[in-house]
Amino acid sequence: MNAFSYTIRNYRPVDFDDFVLFRTETEKLKPAARCASPQAIAEQLRRPDYSPEHDLFIARIESKMVAFMDVKPEIAIGRVVLDCWVHPEHRRRGLATKLFALARGRGRELGARTAHVHAAGDDMAVNGALSKLGFEFTRRHLELRLDMAEIRGQDIGRAAFGSRHLRHGEEDNLAWIQNRSFADQWGYNPNTAEEIAYYMNIRKCSPEDVLLACEGGTVTGFCWTGIVCGGRAALDERKGRIYMLGVDPDYSGRGVGRRVLLAGLAHLKSNGAEVVELTVDSENKVAGALYLSLGFKVRTTSLWYEKSLPEV
Repeated sequence: MNAFSYTIRNYRPVDFDDFVLFRTETEKLKPAARCASPQAIAEQLRRPDYSPEHDLFIARIESKMVAFMDVKPEIAIGRVVLDCWVHPEHRRRGLATKLFALARGRGRELGARTAHVHAAGDDMAVNGALSKLGFEFTRRHLELRLDMAEIRGQDIGRAAFGSRHLRHGEEDNLAWIQNRSFADQWGYNPNTAEEIAYYMNIRKCSPEDVLLACEGGTVTGFCWTGIVCGGRAALDERKGRIYMLGVDPDYSGRGVGRRVLLAGLAHLKSNGAEVVELTVDSENKVAGALYLSLGFKVRTTSLWYEKSLPEV
């Protein structure tokens, strides 16, 4: 079987069921399995500023889907984020190269200057393939984990009194504090109220999952939390996640981050989380020190790779 046996094209709505089946099967083969339910995949395909008919490419052989390339536009910072997966039985046949060529073309069409790819630090096959495609390592992220049994209840209980939940209609406030908090952070694409409103209305998301630290009428920090699927490694484990934690730069150094993080942990604990995970940039020493001080431990690492997309 050779590469010419494959059909590579843009995603079409009629591909949805096959795409769900392929994602469900292949997620089980990845080093860090995720939940790939039909509802979650449908929500990904409907996300703002994204068109699956233009930004998602698939490879098939006969009636079977064997690979995909997802192109996530983040044009405000001049990049696209790529997510590619080729079934192990169909690797080393040129599929990744062909899919990347399509993604590169789409990125240039969107006006992106750079393509970034995120990969598990221990996924040697993916890391090797990226190097062959001309990607270079650019950033290391730490994947941290906290056993909630190690957090003292009185600590997180006290912190909860100093924060409140986001309310419906406050998407502008959250976008504002996010964009102030992460303005100088590597890889941060400015958020909008419309994007936040979308994510607040999808599966298992609620304004109550966002804790706000306030001083008077001013929002000074936030902690966005959620309960997620435990994955194949911990089927009976209720897992919480800190998606984002930020502090207004004008209030840095005042303990706002610690208080709102503890409030987020209190919220997750009240929802039955037994462990909590998060991702932090290895170069963000302040945030890393905060998490470690509360008992988070490094579980693994993930890597970001970069490739420029010069104009033709």
